[in-house]
Amino acid sequence: MQIARFIKGFFYGNYFYGICAVALAIECSVQLSLPLNSILFYLLLFSITVLYYTHAYYIESKRSPIQFNDRTNWYLNNQKWIEKSQLTLTGIIFLLLILMLNGLQPHFTKISPISWIILAVFLLLGAGYYKSLYPKWGNWGLRGHGLLKPLIIGATWAGMVSFAPVIFFDLSYPGRDQSLESLTWLLLLKNWLFISILCMLFDFKDYATDANQELKTWVVKFGIRKTLYWIILPMSIISMTGYWLFTLHQSFNAHRILFNSIPYLLLITVSALMYQRKSILYYLAIIDGLMLAKAICGIIGMN
Repeated sequence: MQIARFIKGFFYGNYFYGICAVALAIECSVQLSLPLNSILFYLLLFSITVLYYTHAYYIESKRSPIQFNDRTNWYLNNQKWIEKSQLTLTGIIFLLLILMLNGLQPHFTKISPISWIILAVFLLLGAGYYKSLYPKWGNWGLRGHGLLKPLIIGATWAGMVSFAPVIFFDLSYPGRDQSLESLTWLLLLKNWLFISILCMLFDFKDYATDANQELKTWVVKFGIRKTLYWIILPMSIISMTGYWLFTLHQSFNAHRILFNSIPYLLLITVSALMYQRKSILYYLAIIDGLMLAKAICGIIGMN
């Protein structure tokens, strides 16, 4: 019983998302052959990820009782603990920002304005996604654009795990401007496509709810079969093929190519099993878990 409570708290509390974000950020540095950032950066990324998702799901669980499920039930039964946890995380984030940026202020002007603008765009995408983040500001949010939804989530994640780590590296080693290098952008594009595909798969669990609310996600608009065979599988194969072509151009060794191909093969396998109804924990652990698998394979492939 205790194990089941721990598992639910780990996934529903979004700690797994935090781990995935940190792992992908580490993969980014390793694949770009950059030194790892300060542990403060990874703690900050973890804390922000957990705080962001927990706040959004917590507000939605209180505003949308119709979408009752096991995760909603967990949020409703753990309100006091969640509120204390969110306050604690907020305090930790402010402390980490002070510690992390102390002494780096003179380097801010050495970062290209273009890089700051790009980072701001990713942050604004994340801030504007959930209307529930601003319950008093009206009924708006990028999440309401069903077909764009997975692309927006993918872009936000890619920005935070593939661009933000490089920005912090540039701050720590002024004059490098690694954030504007083509390899940084190729890695960002790779993560964007991969995570966007996962988001399309994740929408399968909300098929009935989204259809009732007339939210035209890919699966609502085209159905499960067409979404799988016309969109998700072709995108997965194209992404993997694009990576292989890039590896041939860069003359990567077979070890690196093999390990970086594993996440795509897992993605194709998981996609083929999406016909059967799955629990929310399945989506959180298996589908989103492919982000962690991708990070681990990417890191191993470089060693």
